[in-house]
Amino acid sequence: MRYLSDILTGLPFTELQGAVDVEISAVVFDSRKVVPGCLFVAVKGTLVDGHDYIEQAVKDGAVAVICEELPGHTAGEVDFLMVANSAIALGIVAANFYDNPSDKLKLVGVTGTNGKTTIATLLYQLFRDLGYKCGLLSTVENQVNGKVIPSTHTTPDPVELNKLLDEMVAQGCDYCFMEVSSHAVAQHRIEGLVFSGGIFSNLTHDHLDYHKTFDNYLKAKKAFFDGLPKSAFALTNSDDKNGSVMLQNTKAHKKTYALKSMADYKGRILENQFGGLLLLIDNEEVWFKMVGTFNAYNLLAVYAAAMLLEQDRAKVLTSLSKLSGAEGRFDYIVGPNKIIGIVDYAHTPDAVQNVLSTIHDIRKNNEKVITVIGCGGDRDKTKRPIMAKVACEWSDKVILTSDNPRSEDPAQIIKDMEAGVGPAFKRSTVSITDRHEAIKTACMLAQPGDIILLAGKGHEKYQEIKGVKNHFDDKEELLNQFKLMG
Repeated sequence: MRYLSDILTGLPFTELQGAVDVEISAVVFDSRKVVPGCLFVAVKGTLVDGHDYIEQAVKDGAVAVICEELPGHTAGEVDFLMVANSAIALGIVAANFYDNPSDKLKLVGVTGTNGKTTIATLLYQLFRDLGYKCGLLSTVENQVNGKVIPSTHTTPDPVELNKLLDEMVAQGCDYCFMEVSSHAVAQHRIEGLVFSGGIFSNLTHDHLDYHKTFDNYLKAKKAFFDGLPKSAFALTNSDDKNGSVMLQNTKAHKKTYALKSMADYKGRILENQFGGLLLLIDNEEVWFKMVGTFNAYNLLAVYAAAMLLEQDRAKVLTSLSKLSGAEGRFDYIVGPNKIIGIVDYAHTPDAVQNVLSTIHDIRKNNEKVITVIGCGGDRDKTKRPIMAKVACEWSDKVILTSDNPRSEDPAQIIKDMEAGVGPAFKRSTVSITDRHEAIKTACMLAQPGDIILLAGKGHEKYQEIKGVKNHFDDKEELLNQFKLMG
């Protein structure tokens, strides 16, 4: 319970009707979650406008309302505050309501198209191994020093985000490592937070269904770095052409990492095989359990961030060498007849190419690569033919199938993907709508030593069809097929 006057700190409002000495029981922006004594923030969303629910929120017990447009009737016991942008206001009041928890620990954000989950998860695992209490906010799961809290979004809404950070502070956490999605930046979900550091991995084709243009997508990522304070660090991948863009207007301490170009933190791949990676990091040879060039970048980013957070170099490298990263990221299983199955979350053209090029780099002989791949429904349609094209170019056989079709017709999604299959690949590509059957077929086609890649779903334990989430786990499916194969 806090007074309204306390949670308006730093909030520019253009009009106030009522007093600010009222007690507030909660901050709410979803009218279905209104409780007596709460502050309701009317946010204009992509699908729903919270202003349409102000009257209902007041009826259900809201004692104060923040909005961009005052309703026709505002008389009564309810306070009204008008602001220019209620999404920004929500972030500020949510942070204030929970007494600004991001000020009380070191909050490090990770952004980019690929690698966010792995980098954030590795940092969390590393710092816990170094003896710190930590929090994690990621696509796979949220954690408060070992306590797992299910994740529904890459970056939670401002209220949930500050609530989780507040719990981390209460549990004595020193650090929190979180993924910062482009949606979260554009929707002001991180407004009101104070970051100690920001990390950029890379930027490739994704989320154009939401951002419309690549430039808008780039600007959303850059806005995160633009907002970092002078006391923070801004760490970017200088091998990515957009890495330098992230640093253009930031006030933070600028640092870079790279495998190819000049950088503050330099790495080089010495060996790359299914057993792991041998890297030269700042002239030190270290063997890591993780696989692939993309993971070399992830490991280097984590190492650089740990150095910027003033950790002991030898302890960091020793600990990192033991870690295995996030679930569903190049997760591989050796099955019957030395058939290798790989489950990966790759769901962008670049991510698919990264995984398949890694497989090509580390396979030893003439093993065939069989890729099972789909594209999500109600998402960026322009990447569908590109993903199919990439899969065909880097695989011996491709099975186009369903990912999470959501409200779309799975057959239409596959048809969109088929547009990217060139004449040379028609005979080596097959379409099977049912993902279970697609995985089963891949296992039946595999010969001894072949490699099966299940791309797109990674850690997910469900498949969403027509608004219903049905249990589906790629790794579980693969293990079941391997058992049947003997």
